[in-house]
Amino acid sequence: MNDLAQNSDIAVMDHVSKHYPLSRTGFGRRPHVHSVDDVSLRIREGEVLGLVGESGSGKSTLARLLLGLVPADCGRIDVDRLRVGKLRGAQLRQLRRSAQLVFQDPHSALDPRMTLRESLLAPLQQHRIGTAPERLRRVATALAEVGLDDSFLERRPGDCSGGQLQRVVIARALLLEPKLLVCDEPVSALDASVQATILNLLVDLRRSRGLSMLFISHDLKVVKFLADRVAVLYLGQVVETATHEGIFTGALHPYTLALLHSGRGHRIDAGAPDQLTGEPPSPVSPPPGCRFNTRCPLATDQCRTEPPDLVDIGDGHQVRCHRSAETRSRLIVEELPV
Repeated sequence: MNDLAQNSDIAVMDHVSKHYPLSRTGFGRRPHVHSVDDVSLRIREGEVLGLVGESGSGKSTLARLLLGLVPADCGRIDVDRLRVGKLRGAQLRQLRRSAQLVFQDPHSALDPRMTLRESLLAPLQQHRIGTAPERLRRVATALAEVGLDDSFLERRPGDCSGGQLQRVVIARALLLEPKLLVCDEPVSALDASVQATILNLLVDLRRSRGLSMLFISHDLKVVKFLADRVAVLYLGQVVETATHEGIFTGALHPYTLALLHSGRGHRIDAGAPDQLTGEPPSPVSPPPGCRFNTRCPLATDQCRTEPPDLVDIGDGHQVRCHRSAETRSRLIVEELPV
């Protein structure tokens, strides 16, 4: 990556790692969880970057790194031209206004003892935005924007459905007029019918506000609906990133292909895995070589010993696989009719 973010980038992660130390169990080196390992990503202004991977792949840690909620061990993170990790005072408050998080579980994101009015007014009060009447008008406008009326203001979280609460959480994130929304599995805790309404709401908000989004999910079908580009994370590393079309009709990494097949929306021919078998290795002790080699039917001795680089094969399509050229020459990824 270039040393400086391009003018069209709202966020940049450059060779970012985060390892969590574990309690020492004996003599020798202290073990660490390799949650995020040497990740480089960029999110352009106005785009939705989908981030997919199984549970434990490091998706939520990456989101918290981007927002400055946990410090990186190494690497550089810029959001809206602010260097995350080195911010204090007014600049840190500016980061909080520039980028907001939409949580996975709306019930845990809101204080059950507070009315929704109190929860929604809190960020405006903390950032000293407007007078009391102006804050209330701003809250009412944000609620209307997510399809709720003023009657919700006196309710508490326990009086609302999961879908209604997720709308409230989104409204609260919008109050500070962020440029970037980081959505961490925002529909995974909702019923399928409610998921669709929240996804459509995010599409509308993106268009009306010109928002950029990092949309995190384990479900490629959900990401397919929203994302302009997709990054695939496995055991703390990006293994493939490409445009929407590049992933859903031209994916090359065996892990991405297995995820596509498991979503039952694609037919894949290439000798690549048609399903994920076994469990991911422990992030405390990642396997040598390619981290996917223990689950990949295409793995060779090279895959088991030599870590592959993330290679750009053209048009911004990057893949971390020793056998991607071979796979590319005989791959057919067919989208099945809905």
